[in-house]
Amino acid sequence: MTENNKTSSPAIQNEFPTIPDIPSDRPWLNAYERYGIDATIDMPKDDTSLLDVFERNFRRYGKKTAYICMGASISYKQLDLYSRQIASYLQSLGLQKGDKVGVMMPNILQYPIVALGIIRAGMTLVNVNPLYTSRELSHQLHDSGTKALFIVENFAKTYQEAEDKGQVEHVIVCKLGDMLGTLKGTVVNLVARHIKKMIPSYNLPNSTSFKQALNSVSASKYQRPKLNLSDVALLQYTGGTTGVAKGAMLSHGNLVANMLQISVLMNSAFEDDANSDDVILTALPLYHVFSFMVCGMYGMYQGYTGLLIPNPRDLDGLIKEMDKYKPSFIPAVNTLFNGLVHHDDFAKLDFSNLKAAIGGGMSVLPSVAKEWHKVTGLPIVEGYGLSETSPVVAFNPMTIAKFTGKIGIPASNTDVVLIDEDDNEVAIGERGEICVKGPQVMIGYQNRPDETADTFTDSGYLKTGDIGIMDEKGFIKIVDRKKDMILVSGFNVYPNEIEEAMSEHAAVKEVGAIGVPNDERGEDPKIFVVKKGDVTEQELIDFGKKQLTGYKRPRHVQFVDELPKSNVGKILRKELRKMEGLE
Repeated sequence: MTENNKTSSPAIQNEFPTIPDIPSDRPWLNAYERYGIDATIDMPKDDTSLLDVFERNFRRYGKKTAYICMGASISYKQLDLYSRQIASYLQSLGLQKGDKVGVMMPNILQYPIVALGIIRAGMTLVNVNPLYTSRELSHQLHDSGTKALFIVENFAKTYQEAEDKGQVEHVIVCKLGDMLGTLKGTVVNLVARHIKKMIPSYNLPNSTSFKQALNSVSASKYQRPKLNLSDVALLQYTGGTTGVAKGAMLSHGNLVANMLQISVLMNSAFEDDANSDDVILTALPLYHVFSFMVCGMYGMYQGYTGLLIPNPRDLDGLIKEMDKYKPSFIPAVNTLFNGLVHHDDFAKLDFSNLKAAIGGGMSVLPSVAKEWHKVTGLPIVEGYGLSETSPVVAFNPMTIAKFTGKIGIPASNTDVVLIDEDDNEVAIGERGEICVKGPQVMIGYQNRPDETADTFTDSGYLKTGDIGIMDEKGFIKIVDRKKDMILVSGFNVYPNEIEEAMSEHAAVKEVGAIGVPNDERGEDPKIFVVKKGDVTEQELIDFGKKQLTGYKRPRHVQFVDELPKSNVGKILRKELRKMEGLE
């Protein structure tokens, strides 16, 4: 495959998701049959959308519990009503089909209500990491064109201090306890504000409270928009395979396709039982695409109960919730699996309800997988994906007996090729960049047609930047990354963003960033700094805390006299990695 007329690639144009023609000699096709996985999904007609999926869910599961958080719950019937009320409210503001609406909150009951409300209004959901600094938030608001923002008051000061608020005209401020009932909600809000001091003082005089927004317009005023599979449903920000954070445009068709692909996999091992009381642990933040799809979209499609965990770092609290609700499905990243298996109380839990533990976002370490299997009696089943693919690209069969250390086989109706530096397909067993074609692949990056074109091959395959090896059965193992991306607890961190932020310190002349191994998080960002004034390592680490959200900030600092550079002055991060003994 050669890169000639990139802009002609059909995969980067705003059209209905296409099902690729997959050659009959692809090695994983036999694996589908062997593991009872359907090779194809039944995509709906082009004039349907996620709205049809939501409405099906509400009819089918109305009386079932949709979500639980901090002991409070809402049913699918209530989720239907509340999300229509939010949709009606947004439409009453004069916002139009396709307008961007941001959601900046952790896993609380308001998240699914608002997210569904935005999509039901025909608008585009923009997931925003609530831990962003004002600097990071400014970039995303400006780039996305967000016109309304739902934000938890814990982070309202971050928005207030954002220098560039883009096109935001409406701000809706939520309190943690808004959906917990009058008594519990009041207590939670008082504790958060006055005891735990979780809410910095803020002043947003023209904002609206979440309760006002929820109750100001009747659900009967809701106008169902005309949508189809090509309309953009979600703007998911990511570093992509290169560069600064950018919005991957995921259509209704992309999300529906990936939901069905996951369903095919799960149905090969578990019955599609509308009467089941399965609980899916939703500890990973829903603003992360892995959790959004697996815990949110797929979980709701199956009628599961989502157990929302606002703060998964509180392992004591998390394990108490697991003990109380006994989840059937636990999607997690290596960091969380590792934290759980090394917690004294985890092994005391009753795992009789547990059907599957699903690893994604980052590689699961074999040592963690081994301990997990020992404690729970079940293997961790790994999958692979990225924001640009909604996210699932590949997965291991759910019926595997033990952890494989591989990302599995391509999802149904997904073609994967591995290519060399000249974009030629490599042979089985050889290293190559993983490239993907399928109905779950994004439309493109918002506002960045050139970068979109560079991310696709001429024949329409998305280049992931990950280097893998495919075996004769079609199973893929990731062996390296082509780009300089740092992977921290399943989140992409790009060195140039760290370098740009840290270079704003008055005593920093030059800075280079790489990832260094960390047993818990996968990698930690480390910076190499050429000073132009007096500054200590700790001062730079503290500065990083003000500039970058937690997982991006440098954890290690090394001062050097000069940085290795190419003959055109580009910092050679490969040489920095050599200095660390990583190359």
